[in-house]
Amino acid sequence: MVFDAALVTTLAIIFVVILVLSVFFTLVPVALWISAMAAGVRVSIFTLIGMRLRRVIPNRIVIPLIKAHKAGLDISINQLESHYLAGGNVDRVVNALIAAHRANIELTFERAAAIDLAGRDVLEAVQMSVNPKVIETPFIAGVAMNGIEVKAKARITVRANIDRLVGGAGEETIIARVGEGIISTIGSSANHAKVLEHPDMISQTVLSKGLDSGTAFEILSIDIADVDIGENIGANLQTEQAEADKNIAQAKAEERRAMAVAREQEMIAQVQEMRAKVVLAEAEVPLAMADALRSGNIGVMDYMNYKNVQADTLMRDSISKVSNDKDDSSI
Repeated sequence: MVFDAALVTTLAIIFVVILVLSVFFTLVPVALWISAMAAGVRVSIFTLIGMRLRRVIPNRIVIPLIKAHKAGLDISINQLESHYLAGGNVDRVVNALIAAHRANIELTFERAAAIDLAGRDVLEAVQMSVNPKVIETPFIAGVAMNGIEVKAKARITVRANIDRLVGGAGEETIIARVGEGIISTIGSSANHAKVLEHPDMISQTVLSKGLDSGTAFEILSIDIADVDIGENIGANLQTEQAEADKNIAQAKAEERRAMAVAREQEMIAQVQEMRAKVVLAEAEVPLAMADALRSGNIGVMDYMNYKNVQADTLMRDSISKVSNDKDDSSI
């Protein structure tokens, strides 16, 4: 029993020691501490334990600190830890500072951290400051004064402006401004042939407008890569205008024709009305003559003379109609 109690005690002590060591090595990254000491970076054990308690991964802080120390940068561990807690990428910021230091570009840790927290890639910005980037625009169409459409494609060489990375506009703004300048330059040309002959006129005019103001880039050059002829916009507009004028004239002519037809129908109705009045007037003639005979205003001989005259008139009308028909048939 005594042997069993001693064995249990020994096993308990071993278990406690293993537990304490596991907790210690979990809280204290000894290997990382040794690496920092070997690189000449002084980081205390308590600082590493404090990182664990603040939910900061020591590896994300100490390794960039070692790189910065080897590159000759004066960066404190508190700066790196505060940037990490703010949600920044510590390793990318340190790499950007090292690249800027090697390229003799003035860049402080505060500005690099601000650029990183703003959502921009600070390392890419430093690389773009050393090696400018070429942005290619799509075909941008403009219309010259003679109505010919000209399409131009430009290549914009830009360099990152580190001082304006925070709050500066991006590539879309550069492309939009250059496109506006190309359209205005083509539109101010009297002839499209002039644009085709001197395409550098577009780049010179656009570059002189200072289109990079307020952006995160500095425009180094604007080169016209391709120029093409589009449609004859002026002729198309004139054709459409002529077609519209023709349609308007046809509508007005149709309106006048409709009014003339309506007027003709009105005149026909009036003629029929007048003929009806004549028929009514002619119907009153026999009544008037009968009344004159009854009253003695005319005699029988007068009535017979009237009938003879009427018969003679009808005969002459029939003769004239026959002669007219013969003349028409001979023709």
